[in-house]
Amino acid sequence: MEKVQCEILGLSTNPSTGGAYAILLKEVNGARRLPIIIGAFEAQAIALEMEGIKPPRPLTHDLLKILIDNLGANVNEIIINELKDNTFFARIILESSGLTNEIDARPSDAIAMDVSTYDQIFVSERVMSSADFILY
Repeated sequence: MEKVQCEILGLSTNPSTGGAYAILLKEVNGARRLPIIIGAFEAQAIALEMEGIKPPRPLTHDLLKILIDNLGANVNEIIINELKDNTFFARIILESSGLTNEIDARPSDAIAMDVSTYDQIFVSERVMSSADFILY
């Protein structure tokens, strides 16, 4: 599968979706952008990670990171690999004891987990081509 490395360009509110938020991914070596609508709680989790703010108790993605670390596994990357009926799907690619495992995830959860630690966000070329836009 061809994939495109991306980084987070920003988060914004999206009034047209009833108060949901959008995370905007930017192609690292190109001009394409990919907007993904996410919920308020997920947006808050990503924003806290981006700002380096640690809540008093761990959030769900923090628990996942702790669990993965304690099991001796590593996150190699996350990939937004599918777009079906206007819904994005993602996978978290883990490595443990030389074995690679893939776990299904919502893009917002995978990105929240990825932001502070791994910085390996990818989008499949097929998904990027079908949902991207370019700023001129």
